[in-house]
Amino acid sequence: MMIRSSTILLLVLTYSLKTFSQDKDFGIWYGVDVKHELASKLDLEVSSFVRTFDNAHKIEQAFIEAGLEYRINKFLSAAGSYRLLSNIEDNSKYYFQHKAFFDLKGQIDIADLRLVSRIRFQTRLKTFHEYVEDKYPDYTARFRLKLTYRTPSFPLNPYIYGEIFCPLADNVDTVKGKNRAAAGLEFKIIKNHSAELEYIFQRDYIPHMSDENILSICYCFNF
Repeated sequence: MMIRSSTILLLVLTYSLKTFSQDKDFGIWYGVDVKHELASKLDLEVSSFVRTFDNAHKIEQAFIEAGLEYRINKFLSAAGSYRLLSNIEDNSKYYFQHKAFFDLKGQIDIADLRLVSRIRFQTRLKTFHEYVEDKYPDYTARFRLKLTYRTPSFPLNPYIYGEIFCPLADNVDTVKGKNRAAAGLEFKIIKNHSAELEYIFQRDYIPHMSDENILSICYCFNF
């Protein structure tokens, strides 16, 4: 199972990296993530991000998100969260959007490797209505596979992941709305403090095919 899952992830990464010559944009994501254990199996997580585009010269969106994760057992957990974001639209103005997420996560550890799979269902409600369908919520299913190499004696944990976004709408004539492939590092600073640095290749298929290279920087705090 481990070999099969890792092979699928590497195939996603290989497919995405082959399109590197078609790059059209570059962005930087800046974020802060805070986690707190409310009970023995229940965690609260709050995060905030600013995402740029147009060669990192403009802010595409900024958001704050809060959610709860319940650990069903050592292999499975479920989570729900809400995100309030301000997003730039075609008229170059910023409008609020509301997103809600429901996640199911599976995790398995083999020696120093950790494999995490996630199925996420999300819904989005816009406040800027350019088209009639913008008045109604849209729905997306997301499938992600992440492989982390944990190094107990060293403060760096490298990881890779691949993610596919599948729109759930009758008026969308594509199975994939977006692909992401990423490679990154988790850096342990001091107790309960860490940072993540990752490179993301993202390909959008809606409304037209476009590619973006992203550098993501996140400061993480657990208490």
